[in-house]
Amino acid sequence: MALDDLNPIQRAAQQQFDRQSSRYGQGHILSDVSDVREALARLTWLKIGQALDMATGAGHTGLYLASLGWQVTLADISAAMLERAAAAARERGLHVATRQHAAETFPYEDDTFDLVTCRVAAHHFSDPAAFVRETSRVLKPNGAFLLIDGSIEDGQPVAEEWAHNVEKLRDPSHHRLLSPGTWKKLCGDAGLRVVFSELQPFKQPDLNWYFDTANTSPENRSKVLELIRTTPPEARKLFRLGEEDGKIVWWWQRLVLVAQKPADA
Repeated sequence: MALDDLNPIQRAAQQQFDRQSSRYGQGHILSDVSDVREALARLTWLKIGQALDMATGAGHTGLYLASLGWQVTLADISAAMLERAAAAARERGLHVATRQHAAETFPYEDDTFDLVTCRVAAHHFSDPAAFVRETSRVLKPNGAFLLIDGSIEDGQPVAEEWAHNVEKLRDPSHHRLLSPGTWKKLCGDAGLRVVFSELQPFKQPDLNWYFDTANTSPENRSKVLELIRTTPPEARKLFRLGEEDGKIVWWWQRLVLVAQKPADA
């Protein structure tokens, strides 16, 4: 898919992250890659090789992989994000490749990568099924897919809809949070075997910081605050929504999923 053929969801994500790229560097909540480090420890069969970090953003995950010796390609739909990630690589003396493309169509040959990662980005993708199929295609046999993203516990439709509405108002480029069960099905349909899947609570310590990161409009901030005021009990309980020191805080459900491409694929 050429970048001039992007669909509206893809174009919205590209424009949003081009505008907001400066907010995703060091000091951003995603610069703590302890979740990546812990997930990689589960890939006991995998040897260091070629890695693709899809929707890399500021490059936190991909640069961590490069620091471990992986040969990393950083991919993103946003040119501004790729420029920021490449600059961070140079500052750290790391060598990476960068490619600009959407998540739904990869410009790589089959069986290219030993590892594909995607961290806190897939909820922006217009077609998660196509993303997983492309991931499976470019993975080598025995290769691994590591997904980390916001999610919603299976069987929580009220909380899911509330979270979707909040996220869509906060950042209109948001598309959809998917449940663990949905991700598992997408992996299975694409020929990947899920070897680990876990929801891990992830604290968002300040709603205003969250607004600022996405540059949420004043009108939409007011709408989100109203949604928070009228949060249904199911969502309030699931996300542990509350206040601390005058700040609105909650615990997103973060999915960590590892899938493997079969050796005989």
